[in-house]
Amino acid sequence: MRRYKAAIAALLTIGGITATFLTAPAQAAPPGGNDVIANLWSWNWNSVARECTGHLGPAGYGGVQVSPPQDSLTRGGAVWWDVYQPAGYTLTSKFGTENQFASMVRACHAAGVKVYADAVINHMTGQGSTSYGGRTFTKYNYPGLYSPADFHYHAEDCGNSDNLIHGGDYTGSARNVQNCELVGLADLETEEEYVRATIAGYLNKLIALGVDGFRIDAAKHTAPGDLGNIYGRLNGSPYIYQEVIYGGGEAVQPGQYTGIGDVLEFQYGRYLREKFYGAISDLRTFGSSWGGMQPAGQSVTFVANHDTERGTSALSYKDGATYRLANIFQLAWNHGTPQVYDGFTWNDSEAGPPHANGFVTDAVCGGGWECLHRDPAITGMVGFHNAVKGTQVANWSAPNSNVIAFSRGDKGWIVINNGGGSYAGTFATGLPAGTYANLTGGGSVTVGSGGQATVTVPAKGAVAIRAGGTTAPSQVAVTFNVTATTTWGTNVYLAGSIDALKGWDPANAVPLSAAAYPVWSTTVTLPASTSFEYKFIKKDGSGNVTWESGANRTHTTGTSASSVNAIWK
Repeated sequence: MRRYKAAIAALLTIGGITATFLTAPAQAAPPGGNDVIANLWSWNWNSVARECTGHLGPAGYGGVQVSPPQDSLTRGGAVWWDVYQPAGYTLTSKFGTENQFASMVRACHAAGVKVYADAVINHMTGQGSTSYGGRTFTKYNYPGLYSPADFHYHAEDCGNSDNLIHGGDYTGSARNVQNCELVGLADLETEEEYVRATIAGYLNKLIALGVDGFRIDAAKHTAPGDLGNIYGRLNGSPYIYQEVIYGGGEAVQPGQYTGIGDVLEFQYGRYLREKFYGAISDLRTFGSSWGGMQPAGQSVTFVANHDTERGTSALSYKDGATYRLANIFQLAWNHGTPQVYDGFTWNDSEAGPPHANGFVTDAVCGGGWECLHRDPAITGMVGFHNAVKGTQVANWSAPNSNVIAFSRGDKGWIVINNGGGSYAGTFATGLPAGTYANLTGGGSVTVGSGGQATVTVPAKGAVAIRAGGTTAPSQVAVTFNVTATTTWGTNVYLAGSIDALKGWDPANAVPLSAAAYPVWSTTVTLPASTSFEYKFIKKDGSGNVTWESGANRTHTTGTSASSVNAIWK
């Protein structure tokens, strides 16, 4: 990856942020062998911290992408998009406080997970209002931070850009794309020194708190030279990946940004939707040779994100088993740095995440939150991806348009069935003879002396094995269900004797979902073949804790997913 070099020496205090500008750092790469990023969109900071400790780290995720941490326009939690309208660069947001954010970063690092923050630096808000942090502002005036002189304001030159999705001549004019107002949002004058220094100061503040890199929101709407100058002022070596949506024939394309960072690969998800609702056998050549896709070493791939799931261009959790299977393919394939996306359940595409008094409540899987990243098959495929990284696709087979199989060198092999019925067949795996654990659904696969395996693949399912995977998995998913009646404001939690259950600490106990009340449920990733003690607890709105009566409960995990059904005692 090329490096953007800039030599700027200055020490400035701007808008309450101190920024030190040094020689530009080298562009950092994703984290080592474990590079899968969990995109926990709209999760609050306390929930991300718990997830890093309880699942992401143990499962082998290398990073977590978190939502924009800066103060923003408030719509009282009613919409999701308010956090993409910054009102300032202090770290009070609907996801938590600066202290909670810093604590989350420390918890994730302790679990071996890097933190990438969504950075909204192209623009501020589209109207005057108040913020989650309590500040008051107008569209072009943010006291102590920005004044009208810090914005592009050329609506008369942009084809009345306030009324256009992307402002002016989007296809033929890079100037309009990068200087006009995106959906009426106040566009920062990023070619100006003060603006560049202020943005860099904000990002360096996040770096000082331990943030390892950034997703640059709306990068397409900021000139590459402006972004490169800002990146050159950042401390350390943050990993940068940029939102530059491909559009055929448009004036601004992803390849114009790959010299200063990686790019989010929007074509990847579009093609997967097309093929998973068509013929997955077409995926044999899937990669940068397909129109609009960037080289693997400069791409962050995804099946869905918060924008695409609200449209029709890509798959989403609403596609059920097909969405799950496309994510399995992503983790098995050899193109780019993969993201696994999870947000909240929605029917209204404008609606915000679950909240109380405008602030996002704790994420509870199955209780208004989607948690594909915890699915045992996805967890197994994260391990597969880590084990086969750096190998090429081999032993390709497509017995019909809905079934494909391939190996990753001699490190792993997978067969995917996108059909509506099971499929049985014999395949060349490229692996040595032995009995291997199926990473996607339990059971085992026997590979013969010739490297072949005969398997039955369930409808909309997969079978995957990897070298070194002949022993039982180190982590398994356990679902806890407890029938418990509560009064309004009281919730049920799980605590236990092992680290994944917070070592009996009620303050950090695992929350259960009341979606099937009076049955409360949660799924937790725990060490395999391990005995432990646990209890359910209740906590009311004042923080008072009630433990179950009697002796501690006990459970021993096996080598595959399991469930526990209990009644409050």
